[in-house]
Amino acid sequence: TAPHEPILLRGDADGVTTLTLNRPRQFNALSMAMLDALQDALDAVAADRAVRVVVIAANGKAFCPGHDLKEMLANRNRRFIGGLFDKCCRVMMSIAQMPQPVIARVHATATAAGCQLVAGCDLAVASTEARFATSGINFGLFCATPGVAVSRNVARKHALEMLMTGEFIDAATALAWGLVNRVVPPEELDSAVHDYAVTLLS
Repeated sequence: TAPHEPILLRGDADGVTTLTLNRPRQFNALSMAMLDALQDALDAVAADRAVRVVVIAANGKAFCPGHDLKEMLANRNRRFIGGLFDKCCRVMMSIAQMPQPVIARVHATATAAGCQLVAGCDLAVASTEARFATSGINFGLFCATPGVAVSRNVARKHALEMLMTGEFIDAATALAWGLVNRVVPPEELDSAVHDYAVTLLS
């Protein structure tokens, strides 16, 4: 992302607002600034009566890898880490409490809190190239908070498999397990999300 580019983009068209994570060089990691931007945007959209459907998307090679580990390692103190997790929880709760339905547009990898972001949306459309994991366990960080949202989407044993192994599941498995609603080829992702939004609008 160039210095002048916002880390979160908002687009509005015909009652549909798209919020696009825009830190492609950092794979759209949820930094403190990204969480602040998301919270501000969600608050604004929730209060906007012209918005009837919300889409959460991302630019670059990944959807979202979760928290920004480099930022966390550079600020290894209780105040910063606690504040980061508090902000993330508030963002996730805001999505759950939005008056509008929220669709995740998942074009690529979503892990840890990024997987939580997908699970936290009301609906999710994924590309066949998308993959999902709660991979914190591989870094000694059990994905406890993502585990809440994931376990509300998929069966207990599937959720525990993801949480305790950190292994990736592909889009087809995510569909079979209930983490996403639809899986389409990459070139059909935008049209599939659009069709979903139009259906909700009608």
